[in-house]
Amino acid sequence: MAASKSTNQYPRNVLRRIVKAHSGCNISKNADVLIYLDYALFLEQLVKEAGIDAKASGEKQITARNVKKAKDTVLKKFRA
Repeated sequence: MAASKSTNQYPRNVLRRIVKAHSGCNISKNADVLIYLDYALFLEQLVKEAGIDAKASGEKQITARNVKKAKDTVLKKFRA
């Protein structure tokens, strides 16, 4: 059975235009995919760290305060 196409496809051309506008450089054929994957990994790690912070403070849900606390830690990991 063939896999059906998802209706929520990632618009590659939009990301390519955004990256090109901010960097002023052309990007290679598959660089946009790597940028998207890095972004998805960043968000996953941010939610994980915010969840740890929420549990440590005794909360049941992740709040904006938890995300703000975790943001600096996660950004340091991704900039290295």
